[in-house]
Amino acid sequence: MIPFALDRWINQFSESGSFKIKDNRTLEENELIALRKELKQLQMENDILKQAALIMARKSKS
Repeated sequence: MIPFALDRWINQFSESGSFKIKDNRTLEENELIALRKELKQLQMENDILKQAALIMARKSKS
């Protein structure tokens, strides 16, 4: 296991000049992370709108 990790670190450093995970992600991995973040944001906004609709419906009934 140690040689594999060492080889991976050497390859990462030679490709990107960094040992950090975020500097060694592929374009697909970065896109997936961005899409997941956007999805989470949109779900949160959707939940807020649903709650606002419920509040408005309650006020209109009163």
